[in-house]
Amino acid sequence: MNSLSDESAPSRRGERRVPMRLLVLSLAGASLLLLVLGTLVVLALMRVWGGEVGLVHAALVLTAFFTGVMVLVAAAFGWHAGVRLTRQRLSEPLREARQQLLMQAQLQRDWQWATDATHRLVRWQAPQGAPSSSWVGAGARTQQLWERFEAAEPAAQLRERLDARQPFGELLLGAAEGDARWRLRGLPCIDSQGHFAGYIGTAQPDTGEPTAALPAPAQPDLTAEHESFSYTVSHDLRAPLRVVEGFARILKEDYGARLDRVGNDHLDRVMSAAARMNSMIDALLSLSQLSTRPLARQPVNLSQQAGYVMEELKRSAPQRELVLEIEPDLIVQGDPTLLRMVLENLLGNAWKYSAKTDCAEIRFACTEQGGRRVFVVSDNGAGFDMRFAERLFGVFQRLHSASDFQGTGVGLALVRRIIRRHGGDIWAESAVGEGARFYFTLG
Repeated sequence: MNSLSDESAPSRRGERRVPMRLLVLSLAGASLLLLVLGTLVVLALMRVWGGEVGLVHAALVLTAFFTGVMVLVAAAFGWHAGVRLTRQRLSEPLREARQQLLMQAQLQRDWQWATDATHRLVRWQAPQGAPSSSWVGAGARTQQLWERFEAAEPAAQLRERLDARQPFGELLLGAAEGDARWRLRGLPCIDSQGHFAGYIGTAQPDTGEPTAALPAPAQPDLTAEHESFSYTVSHDLRAPLRVVEGFARILKEDYGARLDRVGNDHLDRVMSAAARMNSMIDALLSLSQLSTRPLARQPVNLSQQAGYVMEELKRSAPQRELVLEIEPDLIVQGDPTLLRMVLENLLGNAWKYSAKTDCAEIRFACTEQGGRRVFVVSDNGAGFDMRFAERLFGVFQRLHSASDFQGTGVGLALVRRIIRRHGGDIWAESAVGEGARFYFTLG
């Protein structure tokens, strides 16, 4: 059989085992030896003590000693038999499972291979019916996996993946002997102790023909999924939240006077957390609705929309000092409602994160990069560490604590989804304490 494991690894049937009769003879011989030695020791001690050794006395001593030895022999024999039976009982299902897996592997179209922890090839097994001529020739068991293939860039990539203990997809490699080419896949194995134990993988001879395309999966019913999700979020999640919020409000109104300052503070925290959760559910629903909502493209004046957003923000805190610059006549094609949500989130973040500066500066402008218009919203607020920039656009990902700046962690994820639906992209630049700049394009 074309398998290194079958050629070099010892078979289970050939393993050395101690025959049962040899074990019994060994135990009997050891018992007899102990009996003789014990008798001599007992007689010698009785002579040393000066006593006369009578036949009855000696017989009793020998009988007791022999009985003890036989008990030990019987116990050892029983222990060994129990261990052997237990081992057979446990190993038989494992042996059957291993045999079934090997048979299933042979029925597959792929070849099976495995390495040990040092990347030595310990198995290279052909599928059933594969011609011997298609086998990458038999080699020593100590052969490294990459040594079976020609020294080229793919083989170097294979060695890098193996050394890094990373899984790898399809690598096309030429055989070191002959003209055969192989498509290899592999996964690292971890043993029960958590240590790296080698690789297992599959290989396919490359015929030069394109791989048959898999049938396209059935498209899910997005409308039905969205309706189910919306019902779950709006009903199942809000129901227990309403209970928490309602009872907290009852406690506050009816028993607030009986609670001390700490108790009232705890209630305020519960009610505040419930309100935040409601806001997060609203944001999550808005995010989910974008996947099914059609775009109503029409001319949109972003400058005008930005002005409306900033007017609303300034009314919420009229005492704040603000330097506001909005470039005029920034007209694009897009969905006015969705683009308004983009500006509300970006300008709202600029307003929020610049709240702790003496004089906030917020700008909305447009530049050109690579022949495309790039819109930018900038501020001089708290900023953020660029090492965590990608987290900005994840759902419920925040770079500032809720105690410093309130928020749901969904706004920028919503912004990116809207912009990508318009065929654009968004990215950010910032430094801690130096404000932030959010750039976006529209298709």
